[in-house]
Amino acid sequence: MTIENVRQEIENIDRELVELIAKRVEFADDILKYKHQANLPINDNRQNDVVIERAVSIAIEKGLDSTVVKQIFNLLIQMNIERQHELSGEGNLP
Repeated sequence: MTIENVRQEIENIDRELVELIAKRVEFADDILKYKHQANLPINDNRQNDVVIERAVSIAIEKGLDSTVVKQIFNLLIQMNIERQHELSGEGNLP
C-alpha cells in the first residue's frame, strides 16, 4: 500500500466521521422534544456524564488516549446543546 492509498483511506474515514457527527446532531430535534415533554432543561449534566463515561470506557478498551476522547465527546455534546438551543429559538447563531 502506498502513502497515497493510506491518505485516501484516512480521507474516507474523515468523511465517515463527519457524516456520523451530522447524524448525531440530527437527533438533537428528537431529544429536544422529549426534554420539552418531560420539562427537562436542554443541558442534562447527568446524561452528559453518562455519555462521557461510556466514551472513555470504549477509548480505554481500544487503547486510545481517554483524555483526548473525553475532549472530543465534550465537543460533540456541546454541538448538540447548541443545536437544541437553536431549535428552541435560543441559539447564538444568526
